[in-house]
Amino acid sequence: MSRVYNFSAGPAVLPEEVLKEAAEEMLDYKGTGMSVMEMSHRSKAYDSIIKEAEADLRDLMKIPDNYKVLFLQGGASQQFAMIPMNLMKNGVADYIVTGQWAKKAYQEACMYGKANKIASSEDKTFSYIPDCSDLPISEDADYVYICQNNTIYGTKYNTLPNTKGKTLVADVSSCFLSEPIDVSKYGVIYGGVQKNVGPAGVVIVIIREDLITEDVLPGTPTMLRYKIHADNDSLYNTPPCYGIYICGKVFKWLKKLGGLEKMKEINEKKAKILYDFLDESKLFKGTVRKEDRSLMNVPFVTGNEELDAKFVKEATAAGFVNLKGHRTVGGMRASIYNAMPMEGVEKLVEFMKKFEEENA
Repeated sequence: MSRVYNFSAGPAVLPEEVLKEAAEEMLDYKGTGMSVMEMSHRSKAYDSIIKEAEADLRDLMKIPDNYKVLFLQGGASQQFAMIPMNLMKNGVADYIVTGQWAKKAYQEACMYGKANKIASSEDKTFSYIPDCSDLPISEDADYVYICQNNTIYGTKYNTLPNTKGKTLVADVSSCFLSEPIDVSKYGVIYGGVQKNVGPAGVVIVIIREDLITEDVLPGTPTMLRYKIHADNDSLYNTPPCYGIYICGKVFKWLKKLGGLEKMKEINEKKAKILYDFLDESKLFKGTVRKEDRSLMNVPFVTGNEELDAKFVKEATAAGFVNLKGHRTVGGMRASIYNAMPMEGVEKLVEFMKKFEEENA
């Protein structure tokens, strides 16, 4: 069986080179005589794996020294609670709701304090990013929260909101490491790795040190305190060892490729191939306002549910898998993360052209 072109939104495609390397090391990691899966997280061998992964990530993202990098569990969804528990000192936070995940984060924050929805694009099924240049930021807000790339709806912030001096917190799960970002503009950047970085089970949190304090909401569990994990270098309890090891390999793959500048260039080319076709197609059309389009997730529709279903079925048979759109948008969605090769997008477009000719 040859490998398919996997357009899944996550868990998603990983670099083939990384998978091959992991396969070679599966039974014996660097002469230890065991797999990383079997290794104590307190061992010397594992210590170097997690430290090297952090060093490579710092290097790739140019993370300033006053930020901690934490490899945690519970996925991005656990951060929806962890953020207010640790950061809501005044009990107030502002949320910009541009999709399902930002909405869930907002709803979770309402359980811990006063969460204000200061902007939303729900009126048009989250198909755009609202103007965030002059928002009603609360004077006593502890932070302003965004989901930077919206996996389901295919939108992305191309300009960060004007937070009027308040701490910016961003969920970057589906655009993690897809292009360079200025870490110093954020208080917290976090992302589940299963879309662009590694296998499911790890969430990476990059947090400014002044935000890591003992002063958390009463009743915050030990495991949900940033300080506990920061003080213990992500080894307070057994971390998701194998997942972190794969993330480390992906960081090395990105560095070898030329880093995030190079990755952005590749991602822009890939996305352009697909968007250019959608813009001229008579059958398919994109669902997102042009200036807010994601480089990672591309939703599109034919306008006919039966035809959409036929397309998904025929595409799957042709080796283009996981193209069915999310139920809230319908149609199709191609997630073209870092590890999706250029030829995967080119061949998908060829297939779409052929489908359009046959079903015009």
